[in-house]
Amino acid sequence: MDALRNFAAREMSGLTAIEPASADASFRSYWRISVGEDARTSKPTRNAPNPAATRTYVVMDAPPDKEDIGPWLDIGSRLHAAGLHSPDVLAVDRANGFVLMEDLGTRLYLPELSDSTVDVLYADALDALLKMQTHADAAGLPHFDEAFLTQELELMPEWFLRRHLGQSIDCDTWDEIEVAFRTLITSARAQPQSFMHRDYHSRNLLVVDENNPGVIDFQGAMIGPITYDLASLLRDCYIAWDAERVDGWLEGYRQRLAHAHLIDTHVDAARFRRWFDLAGLQRHLKVLGIFCRLWYRDGKSQYLDDLPLTWRYVISVARRYSELAPLADVLERALGDRDIRQPRRETVAQ
Repeated sequence: MDALRNFAAREMSGLTAIEPASADASFRSYWRISVGEDARTSKPTRNAPNPAATRTYVVMDAPPDKEDIGPWLDIGSRLHAAGLHSPDVLAVDRANGFVLMEDLGTRLYLPELSDSTVDVLYADALDALLKMQTHADAAGLPHFDEAFLTQELELMPEWFLRRHLGQSIDCDTWDEIEVAFRTLITSARAQPQSFMHRDYHSRNLLVVDENNPGVIDFQGAMIGPITYDLASLLRDCYIAWDAERVDGWLEGYRQRLAHAHLIDTHVDAARFRRWFDLAGLQRHLKVLGIFCRLWYRDGKSQYLDDLPLTWRYVISVARRYSELAPLADVLERALGDRDIRQPRRETVAQ
């Protein structure tokens, strides 16, 4: 904290306060700093503070031994160049893992979403997604390839089935899981590949006055399937919408992708829906594992409360496709009638 305070004071004259802004599922944390006025001016207000002139900024603290700020800076600049509202970077201290940036505010999409606001807010989010997929520079980004897809999918049996549900996995069960995994990998690799945020949902989008939405938590961007970010948004792990509404957004976006020549005009609604469903299923299986790992490995219990919605997405999609029904059987047998939100009593977070 002393190092963070020194960094902020060095970059901003008139520093008046530092307070927690947010933390995420990684080792990064964010701190909101208040200053008398913009440090880039020559009118310090330390001795004569003017509340009307107070401005706020955010400092990201990414411990260098645990988090590399390089990808965050790189992807943020790519999004900014593509016309998206990623935070402006004002100063960087690579040695300590600090980034001073624009404050996008506190209005996350999630609490702002309702039946009366979602169409407008999602229209902005879908516009931004299309802009990202058409204009963001993807050169040199890692590919969401078979090895990476497999690595993500294997989080589910390890952390959800074994650690959370206490299930051993016999050979026959593994065979059923692997057949489903192969179906998902094949579908993901068959889609057109584009710039992919990888976590494009209501907790990583902010309502801002200009160029809405503000986009954050983009450091994991890759080149991947065209429907992945769409599934992250429309089948959000933190909020759900009725099927008819999702179908309308999905078809509208398919037509926009075709018009932008990002998918072939011969990709019909059924094919696009399958791509979307299976990309979302791959993501949600991974998330079942990640939400459990965040408790059993990292001691973050709040994500267990988000398991039921993710579970419903997994089961409903798996039941929609005959080749994935055996996976649904495996998962439903493993869960039984227990409350998915309750951790195993004999397991203590490490």
